[in-house]
Amino acid sequence: MYFVDNQGQLDPSVNIALETFLLKEKILDEPILLFYINEPSIIIGRNQNTIEEINADYVEANKIHIVRRMSGGGAVYHDLGNFSFCFITKDDGDSFRDFGKFTKPVISFLHSVGVKEAELKGRNDLVIGEKKFSGNAMYATNGRMTAHGTILFDSDLDAVTGALKPRKEKIESKGIKSIRSRVTNIKPFIDEAYQNLTTEEFRDLMLLSIFDVETREEVKEYHLTEEDWKRVYEIREEYFGNWDWNYGKSPKFEIQKHHRFPIGSIEVRMNVEDGHIQQLKVFGDFFGLGEIKDVEDAFIGVKYAKEDILAKLNELDIKKYFGNVTAEELLEELY
Repeated sequence: MYFVDNQGQLDPSVNIALETFLLKEKILDEPILLFYINEPSIIIGRNQNTIEEINADYVEANKIHIVRRMSGGGAVYHDLGNFSFCFITKDDGDSFRDFGKFTKPVISFLHSVGVKEAELKGRNDLVIGEKKFSGNAMYATNGRMTAHGTILFDSDLDAVTGALKPRKEKIESKGIKSIRSRVTNIKPFIDEAYQNLTTEEFRDLMLLSIFDVETREEVKEYHLTEEDWKRVYEIREEYFGNWDWNYGKSPKFEIQKHHRFPIGSIEVRMNVEDGHIQQLKVFGDFFGLGEIKDVEDAFIGVKYAKEDILAKLNELDIKKYFGNVTAEELLEELY
């Protein structure tokens, strides 16, 4: 495995562009590990409706970056007390949605520094007891995949509460009353010997653990070139520094349905004219392969009738795009 140093970059649009570059264009002969720390920001899941996930007044007042990533899943808050890890590798056909495989070395490290109760729980959360300190997501394309997650080390948890605006039923499904009561930093749980470490120092300690070495010089590394960085900034301009990508233009919809499945939330909005679907948009925090736009486009012109919608669903590879949900279950969302 190679480590890639992002050279202290704190701009989330650049860091996510770098991850995308390493995933899609920099094909090395071994997997890649990337770490990054972002300035205060909300990182939106690929299929989410940005406006409905954020507290816009708080975001504007606190100058918080908004960036939509390539992977599915939910929105997460980042700041200088939070760091992200990204494993980039070949998609072997069995690893997508297998969060245990990629979080195992992270959990092993945390156990070694005193966070003995850290574990993977639910779909994609790392927790201590009932409190979450890490959200994880995945994205696959052209035979490659990235599995990435966050670590709340010493983050501003009040900002997490202020910046995000989750749906009520998502909180209630966890049996809790607020975001603030659900999340935790890991710093209070680590051994006394590590209590004075900065976020960067703690991240670097994890790096040595993952590579099973004693010093930074022993870590196998790929060094980014000037041409690499040039391409990273081109990707940033095309996607992650672009308002249309991060927020997205969306027309008004006359039909709106939402449901939370075990695989995550799915929301469908559509316009129907003369008995046929004219516009359709899918939002949610599910983890899907492929582009959800393929599903949206497939329904344009379909008759708004139960049997026609079910027939179209049966033509599509539902599990690829959404995960473990059936055509009949999705029919309830579309009709």
